Amino acid sequence: MQSRQFQLTGYPEGLPTLDHFELVETELKSPGENEFLVQNEWLSVDPYMRGRMREGESYVKPFQIGEPMEGACVGKVIKSRNQEFSEGDYVLGNQGWRDVWLSDGTGVMKVDPEAVPLQAYLGILGMTGMTAYVGLLKIGELKEGDRVFVSAASGAVGSTVCQIAKLHGCFVVGSAGSKQKLDWLKDKAGIDAAFNYKEVDDVSARLKELAPEGIDLYYDNVGGDHLQAALDNLNDFGRIVCCGMISTYNDKSPQPGPDNLFKIITKRLRMQGFIVRDHGDQQDEFRNRMTEWIQAGKMHWEETETTGLEQTPQAFIDLFHGSKMGKAVVKVSE
Repeated sequence: MQSRQFQLTGYPEGLPTLDHFELVETELKSPGENEFLVQNEWLSVDPYMRGRMREGESYVKPFQIGEPMEGACVGKVIKSRNQEFSEGDYVLGNQGWRDVWLSDGTGVMKVDPEAVPLQAYLGILGMTGMTAYVGLLKIGELKEGDRVFVSAASGAVGSTVCQIAKLHGCFVVGSAGSKQKLDWLKDKAGIDAAFNYKEVDDVSARLKELAPEGIDLYYDNVGGDHLQAALDNLNDFGRIVCCGMISTYNDKSPQPGPDNLFKIITKRLRMQGFIVRDHGDQQDEFRNRMTEWIQAGKMHWEETETTGLEQTPQAFIDLFHGSKMGKAVVKVSE
């Protein structure tokens, strides 16, 4: 069977372009003993993938030039010689950026297509939702009634963070880049205040207007001026959860850091980064609680859907233009 797979043609400097991706066809062998074939139906594109498009050490190895790329995916088992996975089963795996893949079951999980829309296992019930859950509740140690600031609040992770915080009785301020996103945050996510960072000259001053009593926890998806603003407005003994810094991912050289880092000392702040794959022990707890919240109608989410495997690179590049709403997913075919 033929598998169409994307490979990198080279490591980009700055924002990736379509020329950095090549779609190739590869012949897959028939499943051997304990193996099965999966036909992908949905793929995930995520900002962290940009970090795998450069050489050097990181928490996960870079994509290799001329080798298939990876990413979260959901698909249907179409041929199996594995007793644990039958034809017709739907599974969650990490063999994205392609249409068909062969597996022995390592790192693959069955999912229920009747419980939620299939693509939700790439978002609210997948790595995205777990990133929000672990970062906010475990790393940030969210407390009932905290005052919380979330950057990129309408994004896949940020919007989930906002709603979990509201479920815990918190005051939540979010930043986003359009009126449509601000309206969604207020009307659907139910946060208390929001501002368009593109329309303010001073993020710190705007945050102070919206949260005059200060903030206790900052969930950072952006870095840059948002981190500086949070340091200005955090209360003593506040916490900063460093999830991502998308404003810097395509920089050719590092940006200057915030000039107010001394406030970490004077305010006795705690600032911690995390990688969600380090917290696999939280998987069952996360899925159980998130499923309960979804079934109770307490969680809302948006998706930016792109159709066609061929469009995967463009869907990824679009992540860095700020136009999408919620989780970006690719429907492999019509």
